[in-house]
Amino acid sequence: MPQPDLTRAAEHAAPVIRPAAIGDVPYIHHLLEIYAAQGNLLPRTMNELYRHLRDFFVVEVNGQVAGCGALEIFTESLGEVRSLVVDDAWKGRGFGRLLVQRIIEEARAIGLNRLMALTYVAPFFHKLGFRTVPMDTLPEKVWGICVKCYKYNNCDETAVLLELK
Repeated sequence: MPQPDLTRAAEHAAPVIRPAAIGDVPYIHHLLEIYAAQGNLLPRTMNELYRHLRDFFVVEVNGQVAGCGALEIFTESLGEVRSLVVDDAWKGRGFGRLLVQRIIEEARAIGLNRLMALTYVAPFFHKLGFRTVPMDTLPEKVWGICVKCYKYNNCDETAVLLELK
């Protein structure tokens, strides 16, 4: 996948957060593969991304996808920020924050009470109002997803939670 062209115009263009489209999936997959290879998130197949496309938002600058994030729903009250990545060429511009804020808005709009994330960068989420919680306070995530993870017995991520109501 080609890297974003950081022309002077693109550097100053306003980012747009929008729902992901079918055409975004190959680049989303590319970004997720990079992060998965670094051990920062679990890999997702193209088929899985197509099936969960409606969960995803992207940040776009001048027609180029610069990052993505997803809202996965577990129960009537709990959702998760998943697959949050920003292309290395666009880091440091606040795009991750914009994506999480959009995911928070969506979670509130559909009536979720809590939004969680498993992360290696808890301070990033703390700045957005999340607080660190014990993993066992999120059984929906642990028993639904975590038990299938190769890191289950040695999880090194931090659980963070935002109360939405």
